[in-house]
Amino acid sequence: MIGKFINRVFGKTPAAASPAAAPCLIPRADHGIGRELLSPCALKVIRELQQAGFKAFIVGGAVRDLLMGARPKDFDVATDATPEEVRALFRRSRIIGRRFTLVHVLCGQETIEVSTFRGHRAGSEDDAQGGEHRADENGRLLRDNVFGSQEEDAARRDFTVNALYYDPASETIWDCHEGYRDARARVLRMIGEPEIRYREDPVRMLRVVRLAAKLDFRIEEKTRSPVAELAPLLRNVPNARLFDEMVKLLLSGHALRSVHQLRAEGLHHGLLPLLDVILEQPEGERFVTLALKNTDERVRADKPVSPAFLFATLLWHQVLLTWRALERQGIKPIPALFEAMETVLHAQQEQLLIPRRFDAIMKEIWSLQPRFDHRSGARPYRLLAHPRFRAGFDFLVLRAQGGEIDPGIAAWWEQFQAGGEAERASMLLPETRPKRRRRPRRKSAAAADAAPPQL
Repeated sequence: MIGKFINRVFGKTPAAASPAAAPCLIPRADHGIGRELLSPCALKVIRELQQAGFKAFIVGGAVRDLLMGARPKDFDVATDATPEEVRALFRRSRIIGRRFTLVHVLCGQETIEVSTFRGHRAGSEDDAQGGEHRADENGRLLRDNVFGSQEEDAARRDFTVNALYYDPASETIWDCHEGYRDARARVLRMIGEPEIRYREDPVRMLRVVRLAAKLDFRIEEKTRSPVAELAPLLRNVPNARLFDEMVKLLLSGHALRSVHQLRAEGLHHGLLPLLDVILEQPEGERFVTLALKNTDERVRADKPVSPAFLFATLLWHQVLLTWRALERQGIKPIPALFEAMETVLHAQQEQLLIPRRFDAIMKEIWSLQPRFDHRSGARPYRLLAHPRFRAGFDFLVLRAQGGEIDPGIAAWWEQFQAGGEAERASMLLPETRPKRRRRPRRKSAAAADAAPPQL
């Protein structure tokens, strides 16, 4: 049945897609996607573009996800209208980006990203003049705003399953590179020569790992093979963009599988330089595995997740090792912890630019951990009122589950939170602070002279 369908749609022996292959039109009767599955905002944007005489399609991940039976988180639109023409058509819109110029169209609480069809670069007037297309010495694109046809735009996309265009008006899928067949076969395949495409944008190496883990797809061998050799190119990617891609990967709902895939492809070096150390330490690996599993469960259950919390877990074992080393050097525990935090975060800034708003939250989560040891007097009440208490407590639970600390500590705090005032008061431990020894009073010189001699 499947073989007959593929032959009917693509022919018995589909040829390799050319850079500007003519699209194959797949009707709703075959793909099953109706316009009612799109957001009202996406439909409105496409309708207005088409009524103004432009081509407009839902493109990329949204079409892919709908084919796989998943609900897309956002809907991107591709059109032959220029950014300026799109901007003029929608009052609530703005042009963004320098490397790739896009238009964000605002519709209620939703933002639709509209891109203009990209064209071929080589031999173009802009390319010859060094205008809207620029690349560095490694082939990474620095600016690319050469516009073209829909077929050229499809050839410029990364993977075949991301080069699918859906027209809500006719409810047909336009497919130039056999992406529909690859989606059904659950295969990730690069459009064009993989090495060249990775050099154009090294982040694609991270994206192929993330999508393979998220979709449970197999990476085609030709697409996979250059990754290990080209991994050092990620050092040329701006830190902020690298961080954004790592957040997407870690908050994809498949972070645990993605991290292990990163290691398998040799891509963890230069992203989280300490990840290798973490995963080679039994204690650290248990902790990171629990954290990633917990994050995946929250994402899949549509619960809120914090990138700062996740990065705090990934780096905690290195903070812990540095903290212990500083204490062995004679530094007191709390100053040693703060010095360890600064040391580890400074090492990360060399490769992965963590925004300061996350940096501060991570430090708060780490600095709260010693305070959970104090369960007497007024200190538990003060800690309970701390604005980061919940994040700190969740972190404590992971430490207990990973075997780093006594699980009874986490259980005590779980009960303390839920208890009433009387129960909380009864749970407080006795004060363990040693009493100060009073120094003997020094005698005055006159009193010393008057004292009887010692026999």
